[in-house]
Amino acid sequence: MKRSSGILMPISSLPSPHGIGTFGKAAYAFADFLHAAGQTYWQVLPLGPTGYGDSPYQSFSTFAGNPYFIDLDLLVRDKLLTKKEVAACDADGDPARVDYGRLYTTRFALLEQAKARGWERERDKISAFEKENADWLADYALFMALKRKHKMRPWTEWPEEIRLRRPDALERSRTELREDIELFTYIQFLFFRQWRALKEYLEKLGIRVIGDLPIYVAPDSADVWAEPQWFRLDEDNLPTAVAGVPPDYFSEDGQFWGNPIYDYDALRKDGYGWWIRRVAGAAKLFDVIRIDHFRAFASYWSVPAGETTAKNGKWIKGPGLDLVGRLTDWFCDVSFIAEDLGVLSPDVNELLKASGLPGMKVLQFAFDAKTESDYLPHRYDAHCVCYTGTHDNTTLAAWFDEAKPADVRKAIRYLGLNEREGFREGVLRGGMGSTATLFVAQMQDWLGLGGDARMNTPGKPDGNWQWRMLPGAATKRLAKEILEMTKLYGRYEEEEDDAR
Repeated sequence: MKRSSGILMPISSLPSPHGIGTFGKAAYAFADFLHAAGQTYWQVLPLGPTGYGDSPYQSFSTFAGNPYFIDLDLLVRDKLLTKKEVAACDADGDPARVDYGRLYTTRFALLEQAKARGWERERDKISAFEKENADWLADYALFMALKRKHKMRPWTEWPEEIRLRRPDALERSRTELREDIELFTYIQFLFFRQWRALKEYLEKLGIRVIGDLPIYVAPDSADVWAEPQWFRLDEDNLPTAVAGVPPDYFSEDGQFWGNPIYDYDALRKDGYGWWIRRVAGAAKLFDVIRIDHFRAFASYWSVPAGETTAKNGKWIKGPGLDLVGRLTDWFCDVSFIAEDLGVLSPDVNELLKASGLPGMKVLQFAFDAKTESDYLPHRYDAHCVCYTGTHDNTTLAAWFDEAKPADVRKAIRYLGLNEREGFREGVLRGGMGSTATLFVAQMQDWLGLGGDARMNTPGKPDGNWQWRMLPGAATKRLAKEILEMTKLYGRYEEEEDDAR
């Protein structure tokens, strides 16, 4: 990885029409903006179908794509929908927020109309897609069809014969739910076709995509339902322990995630085949994979089933380099970033060093007036990624209002911040000028947005994942400002045409 920079901008936050960001015109416009700004990377959040709480970290599948990201105008172009059909489902709303409730009630009806026109017309291409994704697609499509039948209730509440995947019950369901299975298969076909086209455009511009791989899968997912043998479950396929983190910077009670814990003994005996398939799926989507909550490979917080907070958990030794080394060796052409945030024990630091992966440094965590933080730029090893903040942080503009006054004073002294330049701009300069090989800023920070543009507040059950950039916000002037700073701090590689 060369010295470079990028912007964190979720797909859902793009100013696409029809209520949420998509792989359509606004995505291509943002790619052009990144190129004009001299950026090498576009970091996105997980692209999977969102479940509980609309969180991309609680997806119905670790392999599937989010139906909402399929661009409706591209479907009109492909004669799968009409402008009238799309317009009939549109409604005036807040362009700065995603209304997930409305999307849920309107989007699938449109996708069903598209499927009615396209299923037979593109049958050969769909069949090839099914073969390419045979390791997960059939189970996922059946899982979603069953969720529809059972009014979207979690699979743990389905009838026992289906919940425990008895073969005769599965076969009856495949026959009974054929239409819905085809629908969810076709939706994935559309998702991956549109994403591939966007990725090809990004590649022509020299922009690489960083994508998140959540450490855990959602309890209500096709992953757990279809392959329960890789998780610590009881005889009824219910978790015996779940994941989270102990009390930390974000929450006094810790974070109770509720994801099932892996059965690493079973995974190890299988050669970690499930993990290899999972990373292979992510590698189809992304150029660089950010492994979320990397520390869980060293040791993970296990909370007994039945608890309501993460307080009463305990640390358990993880698979360590046995798994991490296997993945990095297997995917030698894929770049990885280790999300190594939080209070780290020696085993995590040792694993990160042994893996050779770059870790993360977050500037918002750097200026604790009571400690000498490892996130202060002068303490960086160049082999790391510096962020202004992640999707779990507030914006820089809000941080200056919300942080402890002593921490703000330390940031001002350390970075030489002043009102003429702007405090937020000074932090961006500090990150861009750091020794970190890669610098990534949230788009909200380049736009100077306040706390209402925060993407996620850990521990807050609702109101997250909704921020959207307003149309016209990514201006040519802003791109020029970012480009000048990128060049100034040696993160821009001159193109041939520029050099001449």
